[in-house]
Amino acid sequence: MSSNWVEVCAADEIDEEDVLRFDHEGRTFAVYRSPDDEYFATDGLCTHERIHLADGLVMDDIIECPKHNGRFNYKTGQAKGAPVCVNLRTYPVKVEAGSVFIAIS
Repeated sequence: MSSNWVEVCAADEIDEEDVLRFDHEGRTFAVYRSPDDEYFATDGLCTHERIHLADGLVMDDIIECPKHNGRFNYKTGQAKGAPVCVNLRTYPVKVEAGSVFIAIS
């Protein structure tokens, strides 16, 4: 399966330890910026009840769903305990010329 690199935003549009919602072709993604200025991307909806993760709290590599406090590691997509038990899908990210891109397959 091939990937298409899609421009999400300017790199400075995402604050450190924050998340940005990105919708593309009927899908929702979440793009994160770590304290080390690294960028990560996951599916944008909680695997428990399909709530937008961009409305959640980001801290210490974790995104917390705003509805039931389900937690995921945004770097790996790993579910971190109840009520979530299904991992998030992650996507490759690159920054070029001040813009953030994710590879969508």
